[in-house]
Amino acid sequence: MSDLLDALRRDVATANHIAHAAGLVTAFGHVSARVPGTDAFLIPTRASPMLADAGRLLVMSTGGEVLDGVGLPNSEAWIHARLYAARPDVGGIAHVHSPACVALGQLGLTVRPLHNSGAVAGQVPVFDRVGLITTRELGDDAAAALGAGRALLLRGHGANVAEADVRRAIVVACWLEEAARIQLDALSGAGGDESRLRYFTAEETERARADLESTGPINRAWDHFAVLARRERPE
Repeated sequence: MSDLLDALRRDVATANHIAHAAGLVTAFGHVSARVPGTDAFLIPTRASPMLADAGRLLVMSTGGEVLDGVGLPNSEAWIHARLYAARPDVGGIAHVHSPACVALGQLGLTVRPLHNSGAVAGQVPVFDRVGLITTRELGDDAAAALGAGRALLLRGHGANVAEADVRRAIVVACWLEEAARIQLDALSGAGGDESRLRYFTAEETERARADLESTGPINRAWDHFAVLARRERPE
């Protein structure tokens, strides 16, 4: 278990570095992972995701308590705590401030697939309340808005992604932002006329998702983003 936990700590740190390198966060945002077989999760201390350190992660409970580690928890750790509480199937969560996702939400839209990778997140609801999620109650509200889904837009704020593990969470977060950017570009090319966009049908979405959500493509994407993150890391 010790070796597996050490590997998970490294993955959490790398996922946070990826969030920064991919432009999904600046000084704020966080990626976490459930400790297997428990209701506890690993999350960085209150600092830029770029500075996440595998050896300095906090272990927190779904009740919001710090169980182990030194440092302050993120003020929005409730996003993670209450989503893990609501979703036993979730093993990794990315809370990001993706610019294109913010722009779409403020246009009264949500992310819809126009390309293969954009299909993986599935249907993406919008959490309409503006502001930080800094209480247990708001964490529960955000978890309820996501429901059984994989991704949730936070209006004027960013997005939450919940997946089976932390690698999948950050990969899908990167693909979600890519999909949002393509959607904005397509809207611009169509002169703002959304009716001209050829969104994937439900059948096409399922086909594309089945092709890309298997372990092989996810691992290939993780390796790609991890290399980009290493190149962006400060010395």
